[in-house]
Amino acid sequence: MHRTVKGLAGVALVVSIGAGPLLAQKKKKKEEITQTLEVLPDPPSALKVDTNRLTFQVSPLSSKGLLSVQVREAIKALWRLNRGEQIVKLRAFVAGTGDMRRVQQIATEMFSEKKLPLPVVSTVQVGGLPMEGAAVVIEATSVAKKPANPHGLAFISGQAATAPLTAELTKMPVAPLAEKSAANLKTALNAAGLGPADTLRVTCFSSSFDDYAAMSAVITREFAGSSINIVQTQRAPQNLVVECEAVARLKQAALAPVKMLSPDGLEASKNYSHVALISAPRLVITGTQMGFRAQESDVRLAFDRLKGQLESQGASISKVVMSSIYPLTNAIMERIRAIRFDFYDRASPPASTMLPFEGLPSVDATFALDVIAVAN
Repeated sequence: MHRTVKGLAGVALVVSIGAGPLLAQKKKKKEEITQTLEVLPDPPSALKVDTNRLTFQVSPLSSKGLLSVQVREAIKALWRLNRGEQIVKLRAFVAGTGDMRRVQQIATEMFSEKKLPLPVVSTVQVGGLPMEGAAVVIEATSVAKKPANPHGLAFISGQAATAPLTAELTKMPVAPLAEKSAANLKTALNAAGLGPADTLRVTCFSSSFDDYAAMSAVITREFAGSSINIVQTQRAPQNLVVECEAVARLKQAALAPVKMLSPDGLEASKNYSHVALISAPRLVITGTQMGFRAQESDVRLAFDRLKGQLESQGASISKVVMSSIYPLTNAIMERIRAIRFDFYDRASPPASTMLPFEGLPSVDATFALDVIAVAN
């Protein structure tokens, strides 16, 4: 009996010893199976587009989930709104403390999954959005399958209405400023032979949401039918402001491919034109080019990089027709004002919007800019 047990133990030991290498080999083979993750491309810095096919959308606000969830839902909503048109630009306004870099990453993932061309991307942090819990609103510029603007487009500078912010104010009502900004927008439109019904998208930058319902009612009433976006630029503004910009469809072709207007009734400025009328067939649009630090050389470097982006798509920085600049301080804003006409056309300045914002995707950035230029 003892010999039998001992014999069985010996057989088991042999089997165990013999199975050891086989199990190790199987385990080794299993460990050798690896998965290589696809490296996603960076979005383009600039794209050339047809002027007469551009359309404009704004994602609905949502309070569901954190930033990543809301970005995905916003992009899905934009795909539904534009009915399958190619999105060529996303401009995201992010509120709160979420990682703004995720906007570009998620956009790249989603467009790549659907095998769609990547859009240029601009991401800017704002002081707030007009819905509690909302972390992002995204504007889209798309290319329609058929001409949507046969005569071209008008880009209208931000029309600023301001008031001092005093210590006595417990709230910051801005609806009267919204009325003034909207009135100035209509003056600019009238100079181009257009009216509120011709606007395609209106974006308003406000210092406060204390009377948001009244402010929103003004803009919605005046520009019914447009895609409307309203954001608060900073959590702690230095003054009261509402500044609304717009893009509109021309009713007839301009007399020249590009015509700049600064109509009577609006504040005259050597720094920008109030209206850019564009019947040129092709435009180049860019994503944000960030600038770092605040020395003159730092600002020049950002503009030089922007210049290279435009030239890569057959455009010149001297042919910029709409300039959007996002400084984080008044000091850097003044530095930009002193330098930009070493690059832009001083004799025919572009339409422009520039006012301080809350933040940018890089904590080291001091400003960012994106532009629209006429293609050569």
